[in-house]
Order: sequence, then C-alpha cells, then structure tokens
Amino acid sequence: RRAGLLTVTARDVRYSGLTSGQNQLFKSNPECIRLPRTTEQVVQAVQEAVRTGKRLSVRGGGHCYENFVDHPDVKVIIDMADMRQVDYDPQRRAIMVEGGATLGEVYHTIFRRWGVTLPGGACYTVGVGGHVSGGGYGNLSRLHGLVVDHLYAVEVVVVDPDGRARAVVATREADDPHRDLWWAHTGGGGGSFGVVTRYWFRTPGATGTDPSALLPAPPSDVFVVWLRWPWEKLTETRFTRLVRNYGTWTEQNSSPTSPYKGLTARLEPAAKAAGSVLLSVQMDTAVPNARGLLLDFLDAVNDGVGVTPEEYQELHQLPWMQATGWPGFWMSNPTDRYKYKSSYQRKGLTDEQIGGLHRVLTDSDYDHPAFVVSIAAHGGQVNAVGPTETAQPHRDTVLKLLWGTSWANPGDDTRQFDYIRRAFSTVYASTGGVPVPNAVTDGCYISYADGDLTDPRYNASGVPWHDLYWKGNYPALQRAKARYDRTNVFRHAQSIRLPHTV
Repeated sequence: RRAGLLTVTARDVRYSGLTSGQNQLFKSNPECIRLPRTTEQVVQAVQEAVRTGKRLSVRGGGHCYENFVDHPDVKVIIDMADMRQVDYDPQRRAIMVEGGATLGEVYHTIFRRWGVTLPGGACYTVGVGGHVSGGGYGNLSRLHGLVVDHLYAVEVVVVDPDGRARAVVATREADDPHRDLWWAHTGGGGGSFGVVTRYWFRTPGATGTDPSALLPAPPSDVFVVWLRWPWEKLTETRFTRLVRNYGTWTEQNSSPTSPYKGLTARLEPAAKAAGSVLLSVQMDTAVPNARGLLLDFLDAVNDGVGVTPEEYQELHQLPWMQATGWPGFWMSNPTDRYKYKSSYQRKGLTDEQIGGLHRVLTDSDYDHPAFVVSIAAHGGQVNAVGPTETAQPHRDTVLKLLWGTSWANPGDDTRQFDYIRRAFSTVYASTGGVPVPNAVTDGCYISYADGDLTDPRYNASGVPWHDLYWKGNYPALQRAKARYDRTNVFRHAQSIRLPHTV
C-alpha cells in the first residue's frame, strides 16, 4: 500500500490471479497491479506510470477478447475492481456507476432500488468500463437501444500533453466543452483516451428527479423458449432454408416501429459435432398479442425447413429479473482459451454466405463441439439513432454475429485458430474475408475485438480495421484522441491512432 493506493507486486499471493482475465490465451507480467478505490487514486496511479515512463493498461471485468490489457509490454495494470459503487446522483439527475462495476451488479442494484435497467449484455461478469465504451448491446437492445443511447456523462482520467494526469467529466450537453470526450465513449472502445472512473446514465428526454423515471423499465415478465434442429436431420437445403428464413424475418421486423421490438432471438449454428442448431428467444409479455407474435415468429423461422424442431426448453413465462441473463451460451469459463470474431449484416446472410457456413460447420475433420456462431436479431430501437449521433455507427443493421470457440489445451491453439479463421473467411470470401460495409454486410463490433482484422493475411478487403469498426466516425475519434491523449499513453493493438497531423 502506498499513500492509500493498494499495489500488488510479484511477491504477493494475489499477483497470479490479477495478471490474467477470462481468456487464458493471455497472461501478463507487469511490475505491479494498482487497485484504486477513488478517482484521486486513479489519477495518482496514472501519474506515477507516466512519470516513470511505464506502459499501463486498464482492467475492468477482464473479458477483453484480445491482449489489449495483458500485453507483454505492459508494466502497470490499473485494476478497477474496487470501484463498483452504483448510486443516484441528484446533482446530475442521473444514475452513477463506477467503472469497476459488473453488469450483474448494475442490473440487480438499479432494478431493486428503482425498477429500471440498461439494455446491456447477458453475461453478468462483464465489466461496465469496457462494455459501455464499446457501445453496450444486449437482450433489451431491440426494445431500448444500446447502453450508450442512455449515457449522460462520463468521468475519465486523461493525460495532458505536458504529462499531467487529471480527471475530466464530459456530458452530452450541447454546450459542454468536453462533449467530444463523451461522444468518444459512446462506441469508441476502451483503452484509447483514458481511464473511465464513473458513468452517469439518464435516458434522453427523461425529466424530473425521481430515478425510477430516468431510465427504461424492463419487462415485468417475458416468454422464453429454446428450440433445436438436430444436425442429423439437417441437409444443406434444410439448413439453408432455416438460416434464410431467420434472416428474412429480421429484415422485415427490425425497424424502430416494429411490434417485434420486444422480441430478442439468437440463432446459434454450432459445429456439427455439437449435435444441433439452437434458437433461443425471449419476448416481452406486455406487448399486445405477445404469445401470438412469438408463435408466428417461430412458424416463420421453421417454414419449409422440413424438420420439426425439438423443444430444448418449452415456451413458458418468467419474471424478467430471473430471465435477464438468459438466453445465452456465452458465459465464459475463466479456465479456458477463446477466440472471437464479429460481423454485422444489413440483410440476412446470402445463399453464398449460408453455403460457406454450412461447409465449415459440417467439416468432418473438425470434431470440436464448442465452436458456434451466435446470430442475434438486431435493429429495433438501435436503428432509431443516427450513425453519427454516437461513435457506434452500425445503426441500420438487422443481424449481429458473434463467432467464437473455446478450448482448454494450449496444444490446440493452432488448430482452433485455423478453424475459426477459415470459417469466417469462407463466409465472407467475396469481400476479402471480412464483412466490409456494403448493401449486405456492415463491418465489425469493437467490443468483440478481433486482432486478425489488422492482418492482411486475414483481411484482404482493402478496408482497414478501423473502418470496419467505426466507418466514417473514425476521423472524429482521432480528433478526440489528439485532444485528450496526444502523447498516446493509452494504447493497444486496436486503439484509436493519432492523426498524422499531430
């Protein structure tokens, strides 16, 4: 402990447990880990790292998909786990969440205290710090938009050009001199501008001082169902029909005015070794004719497939609070190794893309059941926001895909990397192996970070990685970078680059 700031070094029993996150592909060897409890201590930790010339990184929940935190060159990790307070701030009329809180802590606290929620992800152990800065997407996003659509303000510890660390509060108010820093945290990703110590949330247009009226209320109850189609019954024709049906339905039902905004769904084709293709669905029971709409959706997805899906879990009603972490198959095991990729679709997958997906999923040489593509119905209220209103530009899409696999044995690294890369590049072969922004596809999601996008062996599209993530918003993010981190203290393999004029 130094001046109240907890510091863990290699001689401490806690060191090993604090030098890796959820993904055991990455383990760091820093000189120390700092665990601040206040914004002032974050300023102190950053200042000392800058003064001594030591590269730093910041850990929130530890779910980073690449080695942006646990990098060999990092000498100081600032671990935000001790900053987890959630409270109402009457001065800003907003709900304040510290940067080290997890999604589960936030959901439970704000629901129990005020009956409100944020439309974030389904994995409770994900940290708010990185999740929000990347945009924040989850099961309620079709109903209430992205988390950043409710972000009022952010407190960030930045480093001035003269090397002085300080805390800046930036709001979405039009006359705020730091509004560009707020905007950069509405989808620009973590680790580029500073250390997020606090977020404040208030839905645009919300009035008054009652916190129960400042954020959206979740559904009281939801219908939930899982269906599965056994691979043994799915010919290529049947598989194509199933995936095409799902894509067509999302094209027709992903506008902000759709009666299906209250439905979230994930079609999850897994490698054939897993045994089946799954569909998980959740529907707000308060929507008029909710049960009928849900059954119509299921009929539309299975229309003409020729296989009666098995009920993995029959349709039934649950309180939203009990169902909020469901449906989902992405509760990562902190003892495993992982590789992820992402893609957005403006249209359903084309027949060419579906054919490529079928070929790789049914590859008889690949017998690993953990590989899966989670194809989430997107859009709804997400698409009510313009592409430049936040840094997250993907605002006219109908599908959001998370590609992933996990394994335990380091000896399997090459095999697993080769397969997921081949699967992804096969599906997007006609556009250089990645989902370039065009009439059908729309790039990638920074919170599902993928280091392969910077490598011409895997991205032969000619579209740079930053345009896949941010499209036309990237220059504005670079300007914010130049203003708040001109000396590039906060950096990683896919952090915002300083503009060439700096």
